[in-house]
Amino acid sequence: MRVNRFIIEKTKTGYSAYCFDKPIYTTGQTIHELQLNVLEALNLYFEELGKIATSKDIELELDFKQFFDYYKVINAKHLAGRIGMNETLLSQYVNGIKKPSRKQVNRIVEGLHEIGRELMELTLV
Repeated sequence: MRVNRFIIEKTKTGYSAYCFDKPIYTTGQTIHELQLNVLEALNLYFEELGKIATSKDIELELDFKQFFDYYKVINAKHLAGRIGMNETLLSQYVNGIKKPSRKQVNRIVEGLHEIGRELMELTLV
């Protein structure tokens, strides 16, 4: 099964997602709930075909502004320093003033993934 791309948008009551190339839509109060609902909606869509989707079959897209609004715990200024990016430039991406290139998106995402991997390896005492 090929990856199904869903676009996430902030709403007054939470979040909504729609599939880029299929008539699949869903909502959730949080991004985590939305992820679960996307998988459920995709499986309902594929039910008649006898296919079962997993989280690996889903790609969720969220713009930078919404990402940093939702994950307020991530400090853009410190992230910029960590990945060697100009703070003002990252701030412009976060605030929707500029749109990052694919190369810049990959740089930012890899920095976030690196932090995630480090956190997963920690044990707090």
